[in-house]
Amino acid sequence: MVRVTSSPYLVVGLGNPGPKYAGTRHNIGFDVADELADELYASFSVHKKTNTDVAEARHGQGGAATKVIIAKPRCFMNLSGGPIKALAQYFNVVPDHIIVIHDELELDFAAIKLRLGGGDRGHNGLRSTTKSLGTKDYQRLSVGIGRPPGRMDPASFVLKPWTKQEAQDVPIMCADAVEEILRALD
Repeated sequence: MVRVTSSPYLVVGLGNPGPKYAGTRHNIGFDVADELADELYASFSVHKKTNTDVAEARHGQGGAATKVIIAKPRCFMNLSGGPIKALAQYFNVVPDHIIVIHDELELDFAAIKLRLGGGDRGHNGLRSTTKSLGTKDYQRLSVGIGRPPGRMDPASFVLKPWTKQEAQDVPIMCADAVEEILRALD
């Protein structure tokens, strides 16, 4: 019999809903969440109480198996804190077991960084999450998208699709991010 540890992990990919935003830098959180669900053989379904797409999985074996809830809010990124709080309450997840995956302008393209707490660095999805949770003490998996070229507005840059060259590297970047998440779950 598999025993699940008492506090599950909540892994939330940030992004914007709809086909208009698919394949953009701002939706890398959704891409990583999809990759994690595939890795853990889980599939998404609508969780109506929290307005999210949720996949439930287990990581580990035997007595060390951990329940993992993978989620993608069905609202715009700037409002994602509400659904994240609702999920944490519904599944009884403590703040330091929440991992929020987001795009990061201040990291080089394809760089991955996991940290506990800290500021939002101007990221509206993180700002919404911190405000809704009432704490900064959750984990953030930053996925580097690099700085915009020239004088391009950062808000425009994050909503643009990947370049052809970048698009070839996105699957590798997602796999690296999933490896980092799985290490955090161990």
